[in-house]
Amino acid sequence: RSNPDVFESRMEKRSEVKKQPVGHSKQGEFIRCMEEKARTAEGLGSKTSKGGFTKDKTLDSILNVEMVKEKSAEEITQIWNQYFSAKDTVYAVIPADKFDLMWKRAQKCPSFLYALPRKEGYEFFVGQWSGTELHFTSLINVQTQGETAPSQLVLYHYPDLQKEKGIVLMTAEMDSKFLVVQDAQCLANQVQLFYATDRSETYGLVETFNHRSSEFKYMAVIAELEQSGLGRELRPGQASDKS
Repeated sequence: RSNPDVFESRMEKRSEVKKQPVGHSKQGEFIRCMEEKARTAEGLGSKTSKGGFTKDKTLDSILNVEMVKEKSAEEITQIWNQYFSAKDTVYAVIPADKFDLMWKRAQKCPSFLYALPRKEGYEFFVGQWSGTELHFTSLINVQTQGETAPSQLVLYHYPDLQKEKGIVLMTAEMDSKFLVVQDAQCLANQVQLFYATDRSETYGLVETFNHRSSEFKYMAVIAELEQSGLGRELRPGQASDKS
């Protein structure tokens, strides 16, 4: 609104990107985009108050933490699942040891490229950890808007009960103009697929993306996704029973 020339330039660039086939990205341009996002690692996290996202969302704002401390991990899991089952969102209860592995890896490799199955091909999303929050935005947004690209999905992880109860609670907020719950669930499932895996080849893609970007092959993400079954299960038009 304040600078029409800049707006027109961005819209033209966005149009050009949309004309490219799904999954297309020149390697040099792709690496530059990722390096720019890495330099502004907190860029996505700083925008949580925009687009309906909650800034500094605490577990206390969802659950009476003091009250549930008297309950077992199984009871808390039941309460958490029951509370969110009626809501249009993504949620999970993650075992403490699995989250430990994810968290240690997130410190070393805070960003990754995820592939979301679409009717014809895949759409890529950049996931960036900011503390225990994991922010996602589409690669097209990164390419067209750079560090100003807004979050379209935020996964909130709560380790408040990790030591006492052995569980980490997770829930999410998303921009419903761009994503539906099935999309968000697919991305959340991929976080565990790539960050909590025992398979060195799978986590190796995350390490390559963060530390040897020139060697990263984004088609390898699709291959891993297809091999895991997520790519087939969560393609539009097919149901999934994952929670």
